Amino acid sequence: MTAVVPLGRRAAAEFVGTGALVAVVVGSGIQAATLSQDVGVQLLANSLATVFGLGTLILLLGPVSGAHFNPVVTLAARWTARRGGEGPGPCEVAAYLPAQIAGAIGGAVLADTMFAEPPVAWSTHERWAPHLWLGEVVATAGLVLLVLGLARIGRAHLAPVAVASYIGAAYWFTSSTSFANPAVTIGRAFSDTFAGIAPASVLPFVAAQLVGLAVGLGLLVVLFGGPGPRPRDRSAADPVPAPAFPALPAPPAPRTKDLLP
Repeated sequence: MTAVVPLGRRAAAEFVGTGALVAVVVGSGIQAATLSQDVGVQLLANSLATVFGLGTLILLLGPVSGAHFNPVVTLAARWTARRGGEGPGPCEVAAYLPAQIAGAIGGAVLADTMFAEPPVAWSTHERWAPHLWLGEVVATAGLVLLVLGLARIGRAHLAPVAVASYIGAAYWFTSSTSFANPAVTIGRAFSDTFAGIAPASVLPFVAAQLVGLAVGLGLLVVLFGGPGPRPRDRSAADPVPAPAFPALPAPPAPRTKDLLP
């Protein structure tokens, strides 16, 4: 469907989707910090809200723009397109990236305003340590591998559940709580709340995410072969991926007597 949707509408979907995602992340963080002083409970609430919100947004806007909501995903898809696969062209990348960043900033401002926080307040939450950057490399590499890997094995229709589930898990198994998204990282700098990140910490996080992008693409080639979207060779024992929408059975052919008046 993305091939027939005008570019303006696709960019708008990326703006709205990324903005809504950041509003979920920041808003749920503010709500969690208000309701509980336990950091573990706050993180649990924040991660669960992100899982449900992200899955819903991918399901809703995926048919419009592909539901990237993330410059890393857009650049990874562009890498696939340049090697003969399906993916965005240069004009789409040029439209998507600014839309994602602007949407992320707008989503943070919206969440702050909804909870009577200053609409723009630079975060004071320092996230500056090598182990956090390593966590971002791991989180981003896994996300890229998952998104492109699902397309390789014919299971891209499972992205709403799979991607949301991965991000929810990565909240807990990575030291950085899995930003894994340059646009979201920039947007969260505009909110001095539970989910914020200090502006001085943004650049190293984005750099780590770009390294994660390269690592994820490398793992994709190692695990699934060359860069093209070719399906791998299967043995008779390999399962065949189920189609996203199973075909309906064809109607029976009419008998001759049924055609007579």
